[in-house]
Amino acid sequence: MRIATWNVNSIVARLPRVLAWLESAKPDVVCLQELKCTTDAFPPEVAGLGYEVAAYGLGRWNGVAILSRAGLEDVRRGLIDEPAYENETEPRAIGATCGGVRVWSVYVPNGREPGHSHYEYKLRWLEALHTTVTAESTADRPFAVLGDFNIAPADDDVWDISLFTESTHVTEPERKALEALRGAGLRDIVPRALKYDRPYTYWDYRQLAFPNNHGMRIDLVYGNGDFAAAVGDAYVDREARKGKSPSDHAPVVVDLTP
Repeated sequence: MRIATWNVNSIVARLPRVLAWLESAKPDVVCLQELKCTTDAFPPEVAGLGYEVAAYGLGRWNGVAILSRAGLEDVRRGLIDEPAYENETEPRAIGATCGGVRVWSVYVPNGREPGHSHYEYKLRWLEALHTTVTAESTADRPFAVLGDFNIAPADDDVWDISLFTESTHVTEPERKALEALRGAGLRDIVPRALKYDRPYTYWDYRQLAFPNNHGMRIDLVYGNGDFAAAVGDAYVDREARKGKSPSDHAPVVVDLTP
């Protein structure tokens, strides 16, 4: 089974690229983030490629989905005890069981800057993710949380850590939230680097960040023991970041062996 995660930065704007990638990469299950469309407005062309779709969006700067050609059961929108931001529960997490594998597609809040109310919201949201993982990953089945975590797990996951000392994505509380997920039995499935030393997944559109590989690894796959034991390969598809009007993220692909 091939499982992927991709922050597409607007499914409508990126639809031709997404459809082409689905046909070429042939993933069985795809977790998408930053849809920027409502649930009902998710493009029907994706289903035309043979995917069942579970989407969750309000049409603003968030939205998540799971696409599957391996079955789509027990769909859950939202986390256990998920916090709201400015009195609104944002569509940032969706879970489903696909071919016996339980997956969650998550779009962790950015946090904006340490001390901001959105940063505090991010930490509360990560606590709700931990609660959900604890409740669901105890079953005897492969389980994984995939998506844009907006956290770089280690200093090496940022092209120049000195530029981020006063920024979100690398603060101790955020990284402790990832440690808590590992404490709940999940493992960081680190993709192999295809061209450079570090398998970055995000590059800013500005200042030639992508051709200079000034990136970050913030699109993560966290799986339980059953999931990790089945991983045969994992890589970042940098080709999907190239060309005209790409997302600023590249897909992370994980191949599971029977």
